Amino acid sequence: MSHLQDPAGAEVSRPDPLGSAATFCHAFQQTAADHATETALREPDGGESLTWAEYAARVRAIATGLAGLGLQRGETVGLMMVNRPEFHLLDAAVMHLGGIPFSIYNTSTAPQIREVLANARARVVLCEEQFLGRLREATREGTVEHLVVADRDRCPGATTLRHVQQLPPPAGFDFDERWQAVTPEDLLTVIYTSGTTGPPKGVELTHANLLCELRALDAVFPLPREGGDVVSYLPMAHVAERMLSHYMPMLLGWRTTTCPDPAGVLGVVAQVHPSWLFAVPRIWEKLKAAIEPPADEDAAIALRQRLGLDRLEAALVGAAPVGRDVLEFFHGIGIPIREMWGMTETSVICTANTPEHTRLGSVGRPLPGTEVTIAADREILVRGPLVMRGYRDDPVRTAEAIDADGWLHTGDLGSFDADGFLSIVGRKKELMISSGGKNMSPSNIEAAIKAHSPLLAQVVAIGDRRPYVTALITIDAVAAAAFAAAHGLADHAPADLIAAPAFASELAAAVERGNAVLSRVEQIKCYHVLPDDWQASSDELTPTMKLKRAAIAEKYADVIERLYA
Repeated sequence: MSHLQDPAGAEVSRPDPLGSAATFCHAFQQTAADHATETALREPDGGESLTWAEYAARVRAIATGLAGLGLQRGETVGLMMVNRPEFHLLDAAVMHLGGIPFSIYNTSTAPQIREVLANARARVVLCEEQFLGRLREATREGTVEHLVVADRDRCPGATTLRHVQQLPPPAGFDFDERWQAVTPEDLLTVIYTSGTTGPPKGVELTHANLLCELRALDAVFPLPREGGDVVSYLPMAHVAERMLSHYMPMLLGWRTTTCPDPAGVLGVVAQVHPSWLFAVPRIWEKLKAAIEPPADEDAAIALRQRLGLDRLEAALVGAAPVGRDVLEFFHGIGIPIREMWGMTETSVICTANTPEHTRLGSVGRPLPGTEVTIAADREILVRGPLVMRGYRDDPVRTAEAIDADGWLHTGDLGSFDADGFLSIVGRKKELMISSGGKNMSPSNIEAAIKAHSPLLAQVVAIGDRRPYVTALITIDAVAAAAFAAAHGLADHAPADLIAAPAFASELAAAVERGNAVLSRVEQIKCYHVLPDDWQASSDELTPTMKLKRAAIAEKYADVIERLYA
């Protein structure tokens, strides 16, 4: 139970939505009533701001309009938008009708969009005007009947949300009846995987899945019931972003500040001073490279305030390996980053380091109610209420992923220590086998090398069916500029610095230091430095910053062959 005061000043109790909500529709309505006058959604720099009461009223109006458009219970609706308040309004409106909202990566090409829409069987897509061209190309054939532009009152040749909201609702429509009919086993969303190992798969997650996730997390990492602040900046097609900045606030009344450009997230964080922050390793690495270690605790306090990280109750990292040097650096300045592990198919987080139980270099212990075991081939298996319902319209791949006993075969390899902390040692499908028959994890090799210099943005280990390990390396532009300034070098762009002897020497030393912690067969024997860093949704990286290993091997085949010449 949580507490508030009635008009006479007496304290009254209200149900805790984490314990009482059966669905996120129920949670949303309860939170909107309990926190009516508090800010729910806002843009940075004094932009649009909505209270929970205004949020709820807009959701009701939009849902009524979508019902007038013909949206039925159980139908999917695509959303293609940057991080802005309208996303939350639209997603919640679809959810309240018993629909299934899902997000499309904004960087997707028309063929990729077509593939996802076909699998989802969506009739309606809600979008921003900037994405209309690609969506029109993607929907020339298929199931989509309505493209609705949400950020313009008038848009020639397209339906607008304003027009949809003016449609009369169907006869007998009752908004409250529609959301109250939603059940815990109904789908809350479909999350499309980023496609590192083939075509995206539509992961079906129910209201029950995500409610169990948040309750399990609360048991080991207590979630604040009042005054929570989060920044929404990762793609909403990323399940971790949906959980942290969309579903958690629905349960707990937190305030969400939207950041439409991920490149500006650190500036927004400095404004907001969030209480919870999730970031992929690359963001923590960039932040580490950009700041000087404080001289003492007083300086560390000033640094945390300047960065907007002084109110953090939880700093989280996941989705890829993070260097121990990064974890130690932030622990040292009073920002203990908690490494965790999970996947879309496990409703985000499955194991986590917590304030009471943390072991650097591990991804923590399993959340309550979740079973995690290691198979004979070292694959991590998971069973419990966090596991997805299945892959959309794909019974074959669903059966391959979830066995007859309910164990999800994650594809990750790991091991438990004597105290029950899990360590990830690689991906089953990414294991390299040298020509001498040695099994190696490329991600472990890459993390070992990256940990020894902030100059290293990406390291890609090559060695499958090869006599020795080589690597492709990209350079971090911020760290490169700092290095150039410190060494009096006029040119500071990575492409210009590659040929500088001092720079080349520093890279060689970093690789040597990384090799020292690897076995002889894992050590990088030679490498090639590429002139440009890679960005999310490029040929080399997925939207969630994972390496596209097959694409990299193909694109840089000539470079790789020269490393073995």
